[in-house]
Amino acid sequence: MTLLASAGTEPEPFHPPSLADFFPPVFLFAEPAVAWFEDDSPIFGINRIMLVRFIAAAALILIFVLGTRKMRLIPTRGQSMIELGLGFVRDGIAYDLLGEKDGKRFLPIITTIFFMVLAMNLTGVIPFLNIAGTSVIGVPLVLALVAYGAFIYAGVKKHPGAFFKNSLFPSGVPWPLYIIVAPLEFISTFVLRPITLTLRLMMNLLVGHLMLVLFFAATHFFIFSLGGGWTALGAGTLVFGFAFTIFEIFVSLLQAYVFAILTAIYIQLALAEEH
Repeated sequence: MTLLASAGTEPEPFHPPSLADFFPPVFLFAEPAVAWFEDDSPIFGINRIMLVRFIAAAALILIFVLGTRKMRLIPTRGQSMIELGLGFVRDGIAYDLLGEKDGKRFLPIITTIFFMVLAMNLTGVIPFLNIAGTSVIGVPLVLALVAYGAFIYAGVKKHPGAFFKNSLFPSGVPWPLYIIVAPLEFISTFVLRPITLTLRLMMNLLVGHLMLVLFFAATHFFIFSLGGGWTALGAGTLVFGFAFTIFEIFVSLLQAYVFAILTAIYIQLALAEEH
């Protein structure tokens, strides 16, 4: 899309965001050591999104290492923030849904999922990173499979001989209906759960990135390319951009909470007595 200035001069074209933003070029290990694919795609190629993920993971590890290295009875400000976050996941998600006994067992997985999703989400609003590590399917899919694996493990561990049977053949259903019910339960329980976990997280962050880039790209275009009376419109898109940035921070927190709490709910369902 190209807009023309009212003065008749042709400005630089407006470049809206697109899905190409999520497939940046590889800048490290671009040459494949072995031609595994027909197009010689690099197996270990590092692009911008992979770099953002490495930075988020390294920052998360550094924060927790430094924040818990010298624990004090009277906590410092950094220790207090970390304890507040850990306490929120422990008491507000794990213990609240699973109870203290099972909550302690699965707390490491739930805590890791919460903070990893949060860190990867927030890279979308950090200057010079500007894209969420969860906006491409790799990380959301891996985390969904971890949650799915925890769900299966919890069910098999608690009900070793009956978990899959009771999941596919719920009690109280007339046996002829199992022909219909069993496939539906299989799709709902063992297929759709990891898929919906993956897509819910990925699509929220993907759309958020597109909206932010659209607002700020439009601001640059109206002010610096068109100028004149268009500057007022650019100021409006700038305000919307900052407002949506705040909203995107909220979405980042919300999606981390939703992913963690759904993981806990699935584990709770696997541990339920009816299984």
